[in-house]
Amino acid sequence: MTMTLMDLGWSASFEQARAEHPDTLTPYRLTEIHRAQMSALGEAGAVTLTTPKFSAGELAVGDWILADPEMRIQHILERRSLLQRRGAGTDAHVQLIAANVDTLFIVTSCNDDFNVARLERFLALAHEAGCYPVLVLTKADLCDDPRAYEREAQSLDPMLTILTVNARDPESAGAVAAWCKAPQTAAFIGSSGVGKTTLTNALTGGDAATGGIREDDAKGRHVTTARSMRPMLQGGWIIDMPGMRALRLLDSREGIDNVFDDLAELEAQCRFSDCAHETEPGCAVQAAIAAGDLDLERLDRWLKLRKGEKKNSETVAQSRSREKKFSKMVNAHVRGAGKRKGR
Repeated sequence: MTMTLMDLGWSASFEQARAEHPDTLTPYRLTEIHRAQMSALGEAGAVTLTTPKFSAGELAVGDWILADPEMRIQHILERRSLLQRRGAGTDAHVQLIAANVDTLFIVTSCNDDFNVARLERFLALAHEAGCYPVLVLTKADLCDDPRAYEREAQSLDPMLTILTVNARDPESAGAVAAWCKAPQTAAFIGSSGVGKTTLTNALTGGDAATGGIREDDAKGRHVTTARSMRPMLQGGWIIDMPGMRALRLLDSREGIDNVFDDLAELEAQCRFSDCAHETEPGCAVQAAIAAGDLDLERLDRWLKLRKGEKKNSETVAQSRSREKKFSKMVNAHVRGAGKRKGR
């Protein structure tokens, strides 16, 4: 299939960034990330790239890169948007989720998977990354009252776009596709078993394996094991991702406050700039609670999200600092050993 860079999502900003590098380098867009090699698309079609200058963790599906004639990645062009989180496990590191995404479809189902706190995390992620969030409520056909889920989700943001769908219905797939026009890129994010891969198959004409959910707790089984960017039938691109229940935000203070904009506005009215919104005099947040204008549970979720984000960000920053110090120590040792040999 012949395609242009514009078909792949190329824009004037990427062209401007490309002009700063040698014209012997060719632009490609990453479609899959592997440990040693990357799958990508360019005007010449599908290619396999190597990464001698970068680790796999420094690259994301959706990235635009420049490669030399030997198919080695030399540069990563500045991202228009970047979805990232603190990686799982005890070692503090940043995990890149996807890059250059225009629309983030936050997928949850009309059953016990629906979780307000998790939705707020995904919304904060979208706002911080610079993506347009669209909430997709699946399994509406298996629910007695899907409107109840719509109302609860809409209470998070009166302007939030909500699509209530049956993932296996072609009309529902069309409603989802309408929010990502060619040559834009969208991504699905959400728990396992909520219908992300089913929707991806409907949008792309693919036949990737899908899995159901356990009836006792509505938790899905992991079927998608790696992120991949695929062309949609109506044009544009979709990035399907493995199920994600845990999302440890970092460097997302602005995104969080965008989701909780009413609380952020109240905070600006507090007497003290470092108000903890507990017992401090002149606390506008506590005054709103006392007046019945603010839900205490919403305040608790906001404070918990902020606290977790601050901890994650500080932990990753400290880890980076330790790595830099260790690298400097190793380099100094190597240089010192070289000098001693030269004597």
